Amino acid sequence: MMETAVQTHSRKSAERKRFRLHYRSRKALWCWLFIAPQLILFLSFTVYPIAMSYVYAFFDWSGYGPLHMFIGWDNFRETLADPLFWNAFRNSLVFMVWLVSIQVPLALLMALLLNADWIRGKVLYRTIYFLPVVTTTAVVGLVMRFIFGAYKGLVNEILLQIGIIHKPVDWLGSADTALLIVILVGIWKSFGMKLIYWLAGIQSLPKELFEAARIDGASHLQLFRYITLPLLIPVGTVILLVSAVNALHVFDLVKSMTEGGPAFKTDMVDIYIYRYAFAGKGEARIGFASAAGVVYGIAVMFISLLLGLLVRLSGGRRSAGAGR
Repeated sequence: MMETAVQTHSRKSAERKRFRLHYRSRKALWCWLFIAPQLILFLSFTVYPIAMSYVYAFFDWSGYGPLHMFIGWDNFRETLADPLFWNAFRNSLVFMVWLVSIQVPLALLMALLLNADWIRGKVLYRTIYFLPVVTTTAVVGLVMRFIFGAYKGLVNEILLQIGIIHKPVDWLGSADTALLIVILVGIWKSFGMKLIYWLAGIQSLPKELFEAARIDGASHLQLFRYITLPLLIPVGTVILLVSAVNALHVFDLVKSMTEGGPAFKTDMVDIYIYRYAFAGKGEARIGFASAAGVVYGIAVMFISLLLGLLVRLSGGRRSAGAGR
């Protein structure tokens, strides 16, 4: 009887394990079925094109017909030797540096202001700042071409009426001002997103720390320097990296505003790649464009790692200083 009871218990335990395994398998199957459409789209339109761009980079291929002309590293050598590529790369870096250095701290200051208790109409202000984010970038670029147009552009009309200028200025057609205007529009276009990020970070900070510091007599500047800023370093790191990576890809804005002109003064690497892949004169060069994309992708990855390392080091030093 004792042996029979043990065998019965073991059999029931095994049946329960099989039931739980079957239940988990069915549950996992339903999960996979629900994510299958998204997974298929992601693999088809993101992973596969990225993987194939590395393959195309080693071929002299126009985008039509089979891959038969293997040329090795020639596309990469030509990319690295092309002064127009480095001009576009420099413009992309200039755009990124100016946008991040102006937009990120300005969005932090605005977030602190909108988080203040004495501000009224916070929802309205947040909506106003966020509207450009949800507006199509291509539409924004086309509208800005009219606003900064040399003939009857809104900016020129206002400046002429005020008397600051005496004749219309071709803001987007001048080599001296085109990149500056693109940077300013880029800052305005994505400002609301950085503002929301900072607001989310600020509102997640523990209020008990601020109340205790106020009781001890800390001023607003001291609260910001010794509590708000150190606690926002993790959020700030993410915001900085996201802003930098996004700023290095401004194809739609530049394409709709200047198309890389005048005289390649606003040419970005995304525009450079597009020009050779789809819009170049003569036969398209998908292989060469893929090589340029691979080089730029590696550069963006390196820049992101470098920025993350610098932010972490500066954050560690600031925390150490605050601890002393």
